[in-house]
Amino acid sequence: MRDEFWKTKRLEEMSGEEWERLCDGCGRCCLHKLRDEDSDEVLFTNVACRLLDTSSCRCSDYAHRRRRVPDCEQLTPASVRAIDWLPPSCAYRRLAEGKTLLWWHPLVSGHAETVHEAGISVRGRCVDERAAGPLDHHIVTWPGEIPRRRAPIKETS
Repeated sequence: MRDEFWKTKRLEEMSGEEWERLCDGCGRCCLHKLRDEDSDEVLFTNVACRLLDTSSCRCSDYAHRRRRVPDCEQLTPASVRAIDWLPPSCAYRRLAEGKTLLWWHPLVSGHAETVHEAGISVRGRCVDERAAGPLDHHIVTWPGEIPRRRAPIKETS
């Protein structure tokens, strides 16, 4: 039987290991964002942090990321509730809002690849910040959306 800790514990009650397991590996939070000066709206870009491994959608230097990228946000239960730029697909955000994890999340599916198969991850959809040029040339909406794809139909025997 699978340990479904995210169903029984509040964010504040999770161990460090459980907290880290909530990350689905989509990489969306590692995309640069802009904020509209007039409306305060968050504008997503398809420009990835230089530390994001765009194949695995994981940080290439997670242990030292905050030293190498000083504005890298360390997620905590309190910050998750305050940050307005986490994508709606984010497990941290979903749980903080009282929602469930979606079918493609590795904790639900049991497979790390489902986040990519479902079209949630940034794999194949982003540009490295070192090659991007001006961020305002890379504004996109998809990081702030949940794709409408449904779970694959399971074959029965």
